[in-house]
Amino acid sequence: MPEIRVLIVDDHPAVRRGLRTFLELAGDITVAGEAADGPAALELVSSLAPDVVLLDMVLPGLDGVAVLQELRQRGLPAKVLVVTSFTDRLRPAMQAGARGYLSKDVDPHALVAAVRSVHAGHLLLEPDVAATLLGTPAGAPVLTARERDVLALIAEGRSNREIARALVVAEKTVKTHVSSILMKLGLADRTQAALHAVRSGLVADDHQ
Repeated sequence: MPEIRVLIVDDHPAVRRGLRTFLELAGDITVAGEAADGPAALELVSSLAPDVVLLDMVLPGLDGVAVLQELRQRGLPAKVLVVTSFTDRLRPAMQAGARGYLSKDVDPHALVAAVRSVHAGHLLLEPDVAATLLGTPAGAPVLTARERDVLALIAEGRSNREIARALVVAEKTVKTHVSSILMKLGLADRTQAALHAVRSGLVADDHQ
């Protein structure tokens, strides 16, 4: 599995330390650096070329939205995952190029899954936040068509290898979809995902 290089941007040392600790538990993620303000974040993205940036919205110097706008203007390819306690700036953040949002009290496993999912190119939002931003009913699943396919096959009890064969994709791709599904729906494991598929009407009860 390729290494994912992450830059942590937050003005609170305790938050940066906590995020670093969570990420370093994952064998495929390396914390390339840390920044405590907006200008430092831009400098480190340019010099370190991280794959994923965990970006707070409230920062000294330049706030998170301004950092996102500057990254876009400079054409820097890092994917940005907003990690913040404030949701009022999420719309401009998404418009400026953020790939997703997590709250600062995110579960360690969910954080790792989110980094992997965003690195793989997925757009990642917690369901309630996505509902607000997209104008969809609260609680509606925010899954791509392919993720819905994967979820339906999970509900049929199929393994990642079997799902990969059914969808004609790599098993690694299936793993990424599964992680994204669990993260988006706030679920702990495949069993909960299967139950969600039935309750949401994605599959019939006889698939269980």
